[in-house]
Formats: sequence, C-alpha cells, structure tokens
Amino acid sequence: MRKKLYTFALATSFSAISWAQVSFGNATHFNDDWKFVLADDSTSRQANYDDTKWRQLNLPHDWSIEGQLSPNMASCTGYYPGGIGWYRKHFDYKKTDKKQYIYFEGVYNRSEVYLNGRLLGKRPSGFASFLYDMTPYLQEGENVLSVRVDHSRYADSRWYTGSGIYRDVWRVEAPQNHLAQWGTGYKCTKLTNASATIDVEVAVDFTQQNTRAKIGVELFDAKGKRVAQENIGKVAKSEGKNRVSLKVNKPKRWDLDSPYLYTMVTTLYEDGKAVDSNQIKVGLRSIEFDADKGFSLNGRNMKVKGVCLHHDAGVLGAVVPEDVWRRRLINLKAIGANAIRCAHNPQAPVLYDLCDELGLLVMDEASDEWEFPKRKWVEGWNVGTPSFDGTYDFFEEWIDRDVTDMVRRDRNHPSIILWSIGNEVDYPNDPYSHPVLDGKNSAINQPMFGGYDPSRPNAERIGKIAKRLSACVRSVDTSRPVTGALAGVVMSNETEYPEAVDVVGYNYTENRYAEDHATYPKRVIYGSENGVGYDAWMAVANNDYIFGQFIWTGTDYLGESGRWPSRGLHTGLLDFGSNPKPRGHFRASLWCEKPVCYIGTYPIREQKGRRQWLSQDAPDLWNYDEGQRVRVVCYTNAPKARLLLDGNEIGAERQRDIKNGMIYWDVDYNAGELRAESLDEQGNVVAEYAIKSSGRPYELRATADVETLATGGRVAHISLDVLDENGVLVRLADNNIRCTVVGPARLLGLENSDNTDMTNHRDNQERVFRGKLLAYVASENEEGEVEVKFSSPLIKGTSVKLKVKK
Repeated sequence: MRKKLYTFALATSFSAISWAQVSFGNATHFNDDWKFVLADDSTSRQANYDDTKWRQLNLPHDWSIEGQLSPNMASCTGYYPGGIGWYRKHFDYKKTDKKQYIYFEGVYNRSEVYLNGRLLGKRPSGFASFLYDMTPYLQEGENVLSVRVDHSRYADSRWYTGSGIYRDVWRVEAPQNHLAQWGTGYKCTKLTNASATIDVEVAVDFTQQNTRAKIGVELFDAKGKRVAQENIGKVAKSEGKNRVSLKVNKPKRWDLDSPYLYTMVTTLYEDGKAVDSNQIKVGLRSIEFDADKGFSLNGRNMKVKGVCLHHDAGVLGAVVPEDVWRRRLINLKAIGANAIRCAHNPQAPVLYDLCDELGLLVMDEASDEWEFPKRKWVEGWNVGTPSFDGTYDFFEEWIDRDVTDMVRRDRNHPSIILWSIGNEVDYPNDPYSHPVLDGKNSAINQPMFGGYDPSRPNAERIGKIAKRLSACVRSVDTSRPVTGALAGVVMSNETEYPEAVDVVGYNYTENRYAEDHATYPKRVIYGSENGVGYDAWMAVANNDYIFGQFIWTGTDYLGESGRWPSRGLHTGLLDFGSNPKPRGHFRASLWCEKPVCYIGTYPIREQKGRRQWLSQDAPDLWNYDEGQRVRVVCYTNAPKARLLLDGNEIGAERQRDIKNGMIYWDVDYNAGELRAESLDEQGNVVAEYAIKSSGRPYELRATADVETLATGGRVAHISLDVLDENGVLVRLADNNIRCTVVGPARLLGLENSDNTDMTNHRDNQERVFRGKLLAYVASENEEGEVEVKFSSPLIKGTSVKLKVKK
C-alpha cells in the first residue's frame, strides 16, 4: 500500500572541481590541444595515423553549432547538421606505479574511445558521464587517445543536442588502491536545530589487497573549522560499502535563501599514510512531500516555482561555460524561480554545483525516450511527416546503467529533490496506445494522434519499465522520491506507472488535478511541465495538494523549431541570451515576493465581435503614430497601479485583476516618458517602471558584467544597446554591428535573441534585435588588457576594456 507521506532528510554534497565529479585520485583538465576532423576513417584510431592536417582545437567542442544552418536539415534539432567526427590527442606518459584514467563528462553521441589503437570502451548515451582505465594500454613516451563520435542520426532528438565532446575531459591519476568512482555518498538520519547525524558510505577500489587500510572522514564548516571526524578501521573489499556516522552540533541548514555548504574530506590510508582523498561540498536539509499539503523544505511548506531547461545557450550551442550558466540561473532566480528541471537528461556537473551554491531546487531527469522511438519533427514543430530516428536502439542494453550512473554521480547535491526516470514516454500513440483512448474522458492537452491503435505497443509495458527503472534509482538512493513526467495521465492511470514512482508529474494536465486527487488520494501530484498561462499557475497556487509547477521553458532554446526560418522554440521566460522577456516579467509578478512592476504595449486592432486580448508578451516599446490607440499592460504583484505620461496621470488607479493577474489601460499615443507606479493598499508607491519614446539610432553603448577576467576561458557578457541622441534605447533598431577583440581574449559569439535570424552568429557581425545585442568574450591563457570594440555604419561606435589576470 502506498504511503501518504514521503519524508526525506538528507546531507548532500557535490565533488570539488579538482576531483572532476569522480571523487578519487588527482584529476586535471585534459581539454587542450586536441585534433579534430569532421569525417569518418576507421584507421583514425591507430596511433601512427597522420593527423597533421586536422584542425587543432581545445575542448569542450560542439561541431553542430559551427555548421551551416539549412532548411534541408531537421527542424527538431534547429536546422543544424550532425555527422561523424574524430578527435585525437597526443600526450606523453612517464611510467609510474599509479593508475591512469580518462573521464568524459559528456560526448554526443555513440562514442568510441581508443588508446593507441586499443578500444577502451563505447558509450552510446550523449548525456552520460563515463570513465575508462587507460593503464593497461599506456606506453612510455608518446600516446594517442582517439575518440569517434557518431551523430550521423542527426535528427535523433526532439531538441538541439549538439555534436562532439561538448563537456570537459579529465585525466585522473590514482594509486593502485583508491576511493571508488562516485563511491562516497551519505544521508542525514537526524536533523534538528541542536544536532545532525550523517551516515556516510564509502567504497574503495582495491587492486592490491591491504588489510591495514583505513578510512578517515572529516567535516569542515564554511570557514574551514572541523566540526566532525570519524574513522573506519576495517575497510571492505572492492565495491564494498564502508559506513560511518558523523555527529554535528548546531548544524546550519542548506536553504534557498541561505545555501550553506560544509566540506567533507574523505581519506584512504594505507599503513598510516594517506594515499587518496576527495573533497565534497555538503548541504544539510530535509524535504517532505505530502499528498494533501504539498512540499516542504526544512519543515517550511512552499510552492515549487520551477522552469524546464535544455542544455544549450543559443549561439554557444551545447558548450555552455560556467559563467554563462551562472548568469542564467541568477536571472531566473531574480524573476522568482526556485527550481530547475533538467529537460530531459542529466546535465553538465557545473549546473548542479551552481544550483547548490545559489540555492535552487533540481529535478534530475534520465531520458526522453525508452524502448521505442518518438516522433521527431523535421519540417517544423508538429508539421509534416516526422522522422523516427532516436536513441531507443540502445535502451535495453544501457538504460539501467545510465539511470544508475545518473544517481551515483549526482546523489550528493543538496539541490536535487527529485529523480525523474523519464519524460512523456506515455505520450498517447507516440508510441504506446491503450483502449482507454477511445473513452469520452480521454483527451489530453496536447496532440494525441488519434484514439486507441491496437497496432501500437500496449501501454502496459510502460508500468513494467517504470518499476525497473525506479528500482535502479532506489538501489543507490532512497533519500529522494522517484518521479516521472506523464504526458498521457489518462492512459498511464490504466498502467502500473503511477504506482511505480513516489511522486507523479502531470505535463499540461491541470484539468485533471482535482479529479485525480479525489480518485487517488494517496498520490502526490505536481505540474512537471506547464505552459505560462495564468490559470495553470492558479491551479497550483489555489490547491495545497499541488506542490508546484515547471514552466516550459526557463529560456528560449535551439530545436523544436517551427517552419524555416526558426532557430528554436521561443517559449522561454528568458531569451537566448538569458535576458528577461516580457513573459518573464509577468512571471515575476506571480512568483516574486519583492515588489514587481513592468509595462508593455501593443496597438489595439479592433475586430468586430472580438475582445482585445491581454498579452504576457507585451514589449516595453513606446513608439507609435501620434494619436494611435495603444493598450498598456502592467505586470505587478501590487494590489493596484496608475499610469503617467511625463508625470501627468493618463491612466487612473486600477486594481489588479485576479482573473488574469494584470492591469491595463487603453490610451492615445503621445511621445514622452510612460511610467507605471505600483501602489500598496495605502496608495504608497512600492515599485515603478518607465519607458521612453526614442528617436533614430545615434550611438552604441556597451556594458560588461565584469571588469576583470581570470585566465583560461572565463566569460564576460557584454550587453550592447543602440541609443538615440538623448541616450534612450531604440527598441526599433536593427543596425548591423561589427565586433573586434584586441588583446588576450576571443569572441565566442554574438547573440541577438532573434529566433528567425538564421545567419552565422559565430562570426564578428550581427544585427541587433529590438535594439540590443549580447557579446560573449572569453579570456585566453595569458594576462593583459583587452579592448572589445563595436561599430556600425552611420552611428557612433563604442568599446569596453577588460583586464585578464591569473
């Protein structure tokens, strides 16, 4: 029988960067000086292969984003190409008694790794992290590592994936006996204001058995003071679990507003000498899921205000630097988001590290496709005849390991609160079907592709697979619930799927919340994927038993494109460059506790018999024809607001409409400064937002988010605005910009966030969109001064200076 209440108390962690998420040995970046060719030659694996004419580059690398956009490519992956590529790296090895490993955080996809012509292993998943032992095949002197990446099935995903070794690579040196890969984990069995008890589990890989080995575990607070210490005197053999408990007095909790992190140091000793160790960041917190009351963090009930995120960053493709992730997450948190759903695959380790640091909850997700392929739209989203390429062909052989590895790799992050075993694998007739689809109450809020189709796989298979994958998760971690994101809840309710997981996610199915809560009173329900509609949020806010939602999406992303020209799907609260869109400001008015005010406008187009709509996507533009009738919408969480033009009231004080969450005024356009003032119940101004009429483009203004960059690829975001003579942003501008970088830095790309711009965003020229452009500039390895120059015909240019230091 299912329990109504799921309570989990957890002491969680993430591996320090020097351990590369492996948690053993001495790991160093292995990213520099690789050779690459976009071609397939099986002899490329041989050590003596002539690669002198290959391109030299540093990892991470995504060759798809470098390719030519073409309407002949698939819309599902953003009209970018795939292909087969080879990478080779020459490196020296001096013989030692230590073991040597190579660790890949992610390769898309179907990778094969060779050392001196010998196969180390294959990993078909493009999102799994994996490790190989190089020791048996290393030779004194020069060695060659060769990696074949096969993304010839370029339309194998419903969104942009990228191609190549797109995440970091690490070389790991370790003693013969060492701590095991992802072998250190723990959970909190007691957490109060007075004390915490943390049960630690440590696995050791033994090449040479040593009966005098022991393990030491220490916990340090954020200031470096040791607060707990215990030893394990008798160490179990390889893959055995060595356990010890730490006692912490007056523990500090990890929370959204105060994400406190301890550091746990685990050391392996042999004959009294330390031979291996790892450092793991630790966050202490408790989570609770209740079928009636929703979700609680550290005993405090709250709504999960989540967003779904794919792994690309527009012009940067799948190679997303830490600084870009950080800015994106900070901007999402600023508009009220408190949770991230990894859609629909394990993400790069840096994402989880940042969520731990910044205080964001995470739903980690394993896959989007199980044993059969889904539709992949190639002519435009939900248009034409789909493709059925995919990753289903290696599902049976690899899914258990992929799911288990996800949990083992990520289990020590305090940010993670849910393990998802799959997304929309129950989409009706894509591929599974069931007789219930012919029923009167069988519709879902997405396309169904018809009623029951007996020629398709029976949906009951879903439940059996869900039980199998849930068991994989629980074999590693029982401190968090297992979930799944269900598209066809009406169909899955006829299977074992909802009972196989602990918490049931509903995608775009708000209309079934009340019905299913009554029918399945023990079921914990939430919105695992939702549109931006006001009613969808009210279904969460007004029902205690729905603990949250995950908006589709946090940012615009590549792929799932419409008909050409379309780079991707622009459903994001943030644009491709991670700047808030109007709908992001509207979401802030629903989610933020601090006062919020924003105004946007659009012309009124009278249509007989139809009411003028209220839009979440109103741009902050104030340039129209004199006297033109314009609707001004205000997104605010204050109870009321008023509208002023050049300080004079033109829109009387109005109450926020609880039916749509907005305030609006219809006014005649006159040039000037339009300002909304949000008011509290007493009439005090608590927030305001102003926009101004602009003239013609006159000059450029550039602003960098940092003044100094560390060497080695750190990224500055430089925002470029087109201004008129009075310094007002020209929202209608589309000037062509040239960017030049002088000094020890390089331009990664220019992002204008225009979804219909299919030009090359990787060169040094780009048009602004709605008066703005974002430049990504990365530091090189040497110190010096950098000047980033921007110019455009017929208007004044500008520049920004940066310093690069070690």
